[in-house]
Amino acid sequence: MCSIRWPSTPAVAERDAVLSTLGVPAGKDPISTYSRGVAHIVGAMQRHRVRRLAVVSSSGVDPHPYSDGGFLFNRVLLPYVTRVLGKTLYEDMRRMETLVRASDLDWTIVRPGGLYHLPSVTDYTVVEGHADGRFTARVDLAASMLALLDEDRHLRTTVSVITTVENPTLLRWIRREALAKS
Repeated sequence: MCSIRWPSTPAVAERDAVLSTLGVPAGKDPISTYSRGVAHIVGAMQRHRVRRLAVVSSSGVDPHPYSDGGFLFNRVLLPYVTRVLGKTLYEDMRRMETLVRASDLDWTIVRPGGLYHLPSVTDYTVVEGHADGRFTARVDLAASMLALLDEDRHLRTTVSVITTVENPTLLRWIRREALAKS
């Protein structure tokens, strides 16, 4: 179990917004980092009258088949990752999303695809709901979250962020991202 520091009064007080990028690895043990963390964040924001919140969730919370996914990815790998391997992770992300939606804050839930490294920001895409793209560069996720603060277009909505160029192949992504953590 990892130790988590929840936002203290100084971390939230007198701020314009809070960006939550909480994350833990998937596992079979129960996970509550996302829901407990956002409960503390929402409470601190309400106490200090901070309105704007953006939280990172995952496209795996509400998985859809991908047009380029093929049978193996859409019917085998995606269900295995979201219903078996990452079951407790995605269950907690769903609890987090429920808490965020129930709040009176000006929130946006951001659902990236599989995260990977790129050296600089690309022409990423942000859409309300589900985006048909399997991968999101971490720099694009960060840039999109900061951009959300400059506009009110996606208040109280769930958006997907996808990187549209320089995406890895599924095998390369698994090798570099998923297997590197074990």
